[in-house]
Amino acid sequence: MRKISLIITSVLSLIFLFAFQREESVTVYIIGDSTAANKESRTFPETGWGMAFAKMFNQQVKVDNRALNGRSTKSFKRDVGKDGSFVNHWEPIFEKLRHGDYVFIQFGHNDEKVNKPNVGTSLEEFERNLTFYINQTKEKGAIPVLLTPIARRKFENSVLINTHGKYPDIIRKIARDMRIPCIDMEDQTTVLVRSYGEEGSKKLFLYVDSGDMNYPQGKKDDTHLNTFGANEVAKLVAKGIRELQLPIQTNLIVK
Repeated sequence: MRKISLIITSVLSLIFLFAFQREESVTVYIIGDSTAANKESRTFPETGWGMAFAKMFNQQVKVDNRALNGRSTKSFKRDVGKDGSFVNHWEPIFEKLRHGDYVFIQFGHNDEKVNKPNVGTSLEEFERNLTFYINQTKEKGAIPVLLTPIARRKFENSVLINTHGKYPDIIRKIARDMRIPCIDMEDQTTVLVRSYGEEGSKKLFLYVDSGDMNYPQGKKDDTHLNTFGANEVAKLVAKGIRELQLPIQTNLIVK
């Protein structure tokens, strides 16, 4: 009987420990555009930085990457479906958010496309939309983290050009005014791309020679990352977490 009692006690202890670990774990949601999004195998080696980022934590942190190709602060919460109906990609995240979770918010690449009325936003609308995501995140006791968009590889006369206009400035302004943690990815990736130079920086982006299985005609894409580039950018996000001293820094398994 004593042996059986010890076994039962051990099993119950394991169940309690597992339940405690599940309760203590947090989820990091990523909302944003194609530069962060998960990719299908048919587009390899295109890789969103969120895919690499998801592998950078221990089991106490789960990364739920909800970033989607082509979305902006507007279309992420009011997307036009193929049948003309509207889809809200934010709502299911809001419903699942728990106290202590994180929402990493990175938009800008598509908001600046003001010629596309279902996607593009004015600077004023961009600010309102970001504030909406922040307030809803805080309403659930979760932690919003703003990220400026990553740099495009656009060189003119061997100088890397800023392509995002004033949208990153709006993100920085909101971060200051609302005291929201912000990782300045535009600044960090600008330094990264410059460090590789005009020709060498192709190593970070979706440059594929002709004859590739997914890109028979080849591909030259200065916006989207390849696997190596996504990993390098994800490391910068992890660096930003440490610099901000966010509590989840203790769960990072990368240097």
